[in-house]
Amino acid sequence: MIVMHETLIYAVYYAPRGRLRLYRLGREIAERHLLPTDLLVGIIGAEGAGKSTLIRGIFPGLELTNDDEGINLRTAPIFDFAEADKFGPHTYHIDVRYEQAFHQLWEIADVVNAAIEHGRRVVVEHFDLLFPHLKFNAQILLGIGEEVVVARPNVFGPDPKSIRDIVYRTVHYRKMAHSAEDITSLILSRQYGRPIPTRHSDVKHGFVIGFVDPPDIDLARLEQAISDTITQDLPISPADEDHIRIGEDVIPCTGVRTHVKSTSLIKSFRLLPALQYNPITREHLLVGIVGDAMEEAGFDRILSIIG
Repeated sequence: MIVMHETLIYAVYYAPRGRLRLYRLGREIAERHLLPTDLLVGIIGAEGAGKSTLIRGIFPGLELTNDDEGINLRTAPIFDFAEADKFGPHTYHIDVRYEQAFHQLWEIADVVNAAIEHGRRVVVEHFDLLFPHLKFNAQILLGIGEEVVVARPNVFGPDPKSIRDIVYRTVHYRKMAHSAEDITSLILSRQYGRPIPTRHSDVKHGFVIGFVDPPDIDLARLEQAISDTITQDLPISPADEDHIRIGEDVIPCTGVRTHVKSTSLIKSFRLLPALQYNPITREHLLVGIVGDAMEEAGFDRILSIIG
C-alpha cells in the first residue's frame, strides 16, 4: 500500500471583496486543498473578513448556525449530535465566538470531539479560540484577512495563533481597499459618466478596475477627487445586502460588510499615475493603493516567520 504524505506548507490567495468572487475562490480551495478525510476544518478571521461567505463557497449547501450579522438563528445542530442518528448531518458548522455566550469552551470542545470521533466533519469558525481546549490542531486551517491563507498543520505547526496574527494584521488593508474602490467607482459614475465598473481584481494593499477602452480621465484630478471624499469623513454602511451607502450616496456592492466605518479611516490612498495595459486580456487597468507599502504583512509576514 502506498501512503501519501501531505506536502503543503502554505498556499496564499488574494481575498477578493465581492461575494461571487469569494464564492469562486472557496470552490477553488475546495478542489485544490480539501480532502474527503478532513474532519476538522479551522476557519480564522476578524469580523467582516468574509468567513461565512468563504465557507459557503467551500461547502455549498452547508447550513451555517449564524447569519452575517453574527446572530445565531437556532441552536447549533452539533449539540444534538447522537451516534445512533443515522440520518444526521455529515458536516456540522459551529461559530465558537457566538457559542461562548451559551456554553463553556470545554463543552464546545467535547461536542466537536464527539462528532469527529464518529466520523463527522466539523467546520469551526474562530478555531483559534477553541484550539487551547481541544488540544489538537485542525487538519486544514483557513485564515482570511487581506489574503486567504491555507495551511495543513503538522507537529511543527503552524498553530492557529500564528494564522490569526497574520490575517488580523492584514484585514484592515482589505477593508480600506474595498472602501476606496467603491469611492472610486462612485466618482467615476457621478463625475465622469462611467458606469459602475464590473471588472475588478486585486493587488497587494489595493484594487484594480479594468476597462475595455481606455477612459479619457485625468488620473491626477481623479485621485484628488477621491482624496477629497476620503477627508470628508463620510460614514460607510450597508444599505442592503447588495448596496453600500457612502454618505448620502448608495451604490451596488456585493461585499457590504468588508468596509471601514468611515472614509477617513482609509490611509495613504494613491492611484498609479498611468493606466496599466494587459495585452493578454486587452484591458486598461486603473490601480489604487492604500496603506503603508513598507509594512510587513500577509505573505511577507509568513516568509519572515518561516524563514
